[in-house]
Amino acid sequence: MPSVGEAQFELSEAVQVLERTPAALRALLQDLSTQWLRFQEDPDAWSPLTVLIHFIHNERTNWIPRARVILSSDDRREFPPFRQLPENATQTTRSAGELLTEFAQLRDQSLAELRRFDLRASDFERNALHPVLGVVTLRQLIATWVVHDLNHIHQIAKTLAKRYRDTVGPWGQNLAILDI
Repeated sequence: MPSVGEAQFELSEAVQVLERTPAALRALLQDLSTQWLRFQEDPDAWSPLTVLIHFIHNERTNWIPRARVILSSDDRREFPPFRQLPENATQTTRSAGELLTEFAQLRDQSLAELRRFDLRASDFERNALHPVLGVVTLRQLIATWVVHDLNHIHQIAKTLAKRYRDTVGPWGQNLAILDI
């Protein structure tokens, strides 16, 4: 079994995680109170609701649009600049349930399009120019999509846990998530 960092990229394995993200988010956030959804561990941190909005924004403007750039036949393949959140993102009046449903629908559409690309092994080495990172490959983009999902699921869990940081009392010393 490969050690950490040695695993070979397999699209089918990547898709396994990408398919599960909407259900994981729904399990974590569906029907939570506003106090949970809008909690920020510090004034500059994202709340779970902000992370959910970020997921939706990425689904619309990041993963598949960037894959299309990489797979295009254009001589010059460059990603446009990317904003982490849409304008006025934190001022949404939509419920978490509505946002979760929208994200699940967008993710289904993204994965359907990913499958329609009918990718070959050589396609994963195709590349484009990222405005900050330089040249990136399709393999790196899709692997990043997977790790991005897991990173933000972790961020949501950590933020929810920190809402009770002071309430757990002496058990806090045994709860590593509170120190992240």
